[in-house]
Amino acid sequence: MTDVSPDIALIRARLLEWYDRHARSLAWRAPPGTSQRPDPYRVWLSEVMLQQTTTPHATPYFQTFTSRWPTVSDLAAAQDAEVMAAWAGLGYYARARNLLACARAVAGEHGGVFPDTEAGLSALPGVGAYTAAAVAAIAFGRPANVVDGNVERVMARLFAVETPVPQARPELRRLAGLFINDQRPGDWAQALMDLGATVCRPKSPLCGTCPIADYCSGRVTGEPERYPFKTKKADRPQRKGVAWVLFDDQGRVAVETRPERGLLGGMLGLPTSDWTTGEPSQTPPFDAPWREAGTVEHVFTHFSLTLSVRTAIAAGREGARWMRTGEARAALPTVFAKALDRATAAID
Repeated sequence: MTDVSPDIALIRARLLEWYDRHARSLAWRAPPGTSQRPDPYRVWLSEVMLQQTTTPHATPYFQTFTSRWPTVSDLAAAQDAEVMAAWAGLGYYARARNLLACARAVAGEHGGVFPDTEAGLSALPGVGAYTAAAVAAIAFGRPANVVDGNVERVMARLFAVETPVPQARPELRRLAGLFINDQRPGDWAQALMDLGATVCRPKSPLCGTCPIADYCSGRVTGEPERYPFKTKKADRPQRKGVAWVLFDDQGRVAVETRPERGLLGGMLGLPTSDWTTGEPSQTPPFDAPWREAGTVEHVFTHFSLTLSVRTAIAAGREGARWMRTGEARAALPTVFAKALDRATAAID
């Protein structure tokens, strides 16, 4: 880290002035620099959806959720299957289960009103330190230290932090905390996020348009994109499985609800073998004229998956749960939607 003592007040003033002019227009935000506070429900929902998900991908899901369930109490009253189906395609499905648990806690234990402090928010099920800080700052104007990947990158470059991530995270959080005060805490948090997302980008940062470039030690080095340093990730293990895609003569496909615990827990799915590093079971769930339909690839956080797709057309299979193919396609998680598309192409 370079030996710098930045003018905290001036950096804050410049960045907030920039944010007032260039803030992204997002469905869950209130206009910057105003006394209008956004709905805590919408802030919370957006923050949960944006974890490991890009803004363009999350936005239509946010709009769907807030249209179907305008308040946290509406969401709390929804059926699990409805919420899981609406979440399909966003990934990281434990978030959807936590979403329901938190909504029901707010509705049942807090009268449908979110706690207005970090401590109170952190006590809700499924709400971690980052989400609690973000909702406290943005929705309630609390001076909370909101540190996501964008903020880490800005701090790593601003101070030219040489320690690699993840080891550097405590230091990056400490540096971000230097800028926290009672003045516009929500706007400050969102200004840092916007700067990281649109200017201080992971690759090819736009230093020429950065409002705080004059104070950036990473820019002084001539290679700001080197920051933050990252340790090399281990290769993802490879797993294999078989997906069984059974159609009937009425344009329906056999589906199942996955067990509550485990990967994609509680989600709609297709019958599959175990996903294993060895050879998966080849035993089908139904007796039918199965044939090969190719393979699909999918990457999860901790492993990569190759699914061999088997498909058949057979009516009247006892024990099968049938669903219109188009409806199933919309409700299935991405990995199963890929398998369904592969099977559909093979049948056609």
